[in-house]
Amino acid sequence: MSPYALTLLFIGSAVIGYFLIRNVPSLLHTPLMSGMNALSGITLIGGLIAAAKGSLILAAMAIILAAINVAGGFGVTDRMLAMFKSGKEKVR
Repeated sequence: MSPYALTLLFIGSAVIGYFLIRNVPSLLHTPLMSGMNALSGITLIGGLIAAAKGSLILAAMAIILAAINVAGGFGVTDRMLAMFKSGKEKVR
């Protein structure tokens, strides 16, 4: 595929993803974030495979961005779940 087609595909996917996520009810945000953490884990593995094949710049970008997404997702999920604990259960 040409770089223009790939760029157009990326922009279209980003717009569709934005509108899909925007319409998700707040009750479903925690399960959705868990799914996104799983997909970011797959992206990490793909970045490691790409690094082994020789695409170091793209692999490094994929690994760094996916790692940030995984860490942030787990942090936000932990904070959301802490809101549902009673006062005696909270350790923090």
